[in-house]
Amino acid sequence: MDGGGKDRDADDLGDEDWGVLGELPGDLMMWVLIVSEFLVFGAALIAFLGVRVTDPAGFAADQALLDRTAGAANTIVLVTSGLCAALAVRARDNEARREAHSWLYAACLLGLVFLTVKGFEYWSKASLGIGIDTSPFFTFYYLITGFHAAHVIAGIVLLTLVSFQDSRRNMETVAAFWHMVDLVWVLLFPIIYVLG
Repeated sequence: MDGGGKDRDADDLGDEDWGVLGELPGDLMMWVLIVSEFLVFGAALIAFLGVRVTDPAGFAADQALLDRTAGAANTIVLVTSGLCAALAVRARDNEARREAHSWLYAACLLGLVFLTVKGFEYWSKASLGIGIDTSPFFTFYYLITGFHAAHVIAGIVLLTLVSFQDSRRNMETVAAFWHMVDLVWVLLFPIIYVLG
C-alpha cells in the first residue's frame, strides 16, 4: 500500500524516487510519451493555423467541405470512450475485474466506431477527388487526423492487451494514453472543423 491507500503492483517499486511525478497514475514513461505527443500535435496545429493565415478564404472554402456532424459525433464517441476507460480503472480499483474488462471492451468498441466514421469521412472526400495534395488545408487535414487515427488504433490495441494483463498500473497507464487520444481530438475538432 502506498500513502494514498492504493494497492501497488510489484513493478511500482522506485516511484518514490521520482518525487511528485511518482504520484502520477500509471507508468511515468507513458506520461513522457503523452507530453511528447501533445508537443507534436501542438506543433502541427500551430503550423496549420500559421498556414491558414496565408490563405483564409481557401481554408474556409475547404473547411466547408468537411462533415461537421461526423466530426461532432466522433467527439462524443471519443469522450464517451474515455469515460469507459475511466470506469474500467475504477472497477479494477474495486477488484471488479469482469466489469473492468467490459468497460475496456466498450472503450475499444467506441474506438472502432470512431475509426469507422473517420474512414467514411476519408472515403467521401476521396469520392469527390479530394486527396492529401488537393490543397494545403487538406494536406494538414489528412496528416493531422490520420496521425490521430493511428493513435486511436494504437490505443485500441493497448486497451485490448490490458484486458489480458489487467494490473492496476497497466490499466492506469493505458487509460492515461486513451485520455490523451480523447483530449487531442477535442482540440483538433474545433480547430480543423469549426474555427472560421
